[in-house]
Amino acid sequence: MKKFFEEFKTFAMRGNVIDLAVGVVIGGAFGKITTSIVNDIIMPLISVLTGGISFKDWKVVLKEAVLAADGTVEAAEVAITYGNTIAIILDFIIIAFAVFCMVKAINSLHRKKEEPAPEPAPEPEHEPSAEEKLLTEIRDLLKNK
Repeated sequence: MKKFFEEFKTFAMRGNVIDLAVGVVIGGAFGKITTSIVNDIIMPLISVLTGGISFKDWKVVLKEAVLAADGTVEAAEVAITYGNTIAIILDFIIIAFAVFCMVKAINSLHRKKEEPAPEPAPEPEHEPSAEEKLLTEIRDLLKNK
């Protein structure tokens, strides 16, 4: 049993698990931010474009509510409220796009880190001077003898 707990401690203290835990916490907070953006900014703008109808009110009524003579509700309305689903889908799209951009940026940084440094440009070959040409000729003549 002691070995089991030691293995678990080793697993839990590995860098990947801690990074994952941090990611989950940050992801939860980021989810709240995107939900606020969708509910407080995007949905009101869409509501203005649709004539003031709130997204939360978008629904298909399957069965109307039954009211008693005194105005109390005897049976609640049965409806498919698809407006909230659309808001949640927008939430997901925004989160997915943000994660995509973050992964793309991280991959770009990794590629830059892995790329070898560019090799220095070779020095252009210079034309031999008159002295070098003369010395080359003398060398070649001595070889031929």
